[in-house]
Amino acid sequence: MDGFRERLDSIRSRLVTAARRAGRSPDSIRLVAVTKTVPVEAIRQAMQAGVTLFGENRVQEARAKAPETGPGAEWHLVGHLQRNKAKEAVRLFRMIHTVDSAELLADLDRHAQGREAPLEVLIQANLAREPGKHGAMEEEVASILSAAAGMRRLRVAGLMILPPYDPSPENSRRHFRALAELAGRIRREGPPSVEMRELSMGMSEDFEVAVEEGATLIRIGRALFGERAGRIGKEKE
Repeated sequence: MDGFRERLDSIRSRLVTAARRAGRSPDSIRLVAVTKTVPVEAIRQAMQAGVTLFGENRVQEARAKAPETGPGAEWHLVGHLQRNKAKEAVRLFRMIHTVDSAELLADLDRHAQGREAPLEVLIQANLAREPGKHGAMEEEVASILSAAAGMRRLRVAGLMILPPYDPSPENSRRHFRALAELAGRIRREGPPSVEMRELSMGMSEDFEVAVEEGATLIRIGRALFGERAGRIGKEKE
């Protein structure tokens, strides 16, 4: 991966600058390296450069890659999870960012029986109310959290958002801010068993704005690994 270390150093530098601009500690933000279509050898090289947290969009890709990367890698699911893949997802991932229904939450809780540590999940919110897009509407989040309060094998650790695509990063700010405000309301009013310590928001184009608005997990793919073969121009990562 020619130039990977330089790209990684650049992203880390920009992260630090954005955090300090917002009066935050850079240590409060973790970089999730998104490895959709990225080969195992490139992931190993990323680990040699100090990257340990990886995000996959699909269960089947993680199934193939995780055993080949060896110890030291932490895997998160950052793509949509179908309920029929919940059992395998529980086995593969430390955290799932994209829970958007009480039914999926119940499936994950059932399959998490026997884990040494509770499965951590984030609730994906569709605050822009985009039709056809995954994520719970704001008014649905409360019922999902209520369902989570009675579950012992998983823990809701925060929220996730994928804002509408916009070529201007600044236009994503209001969506990131809305997610942070929703998390704040949940901390004050939500079930005491639900944590709101994680905000998964920000990708290659807009992660600095997300950091300024409170992101704790930023999901970076293209800016780290380069353009994917066959990538659709209007996707973000």
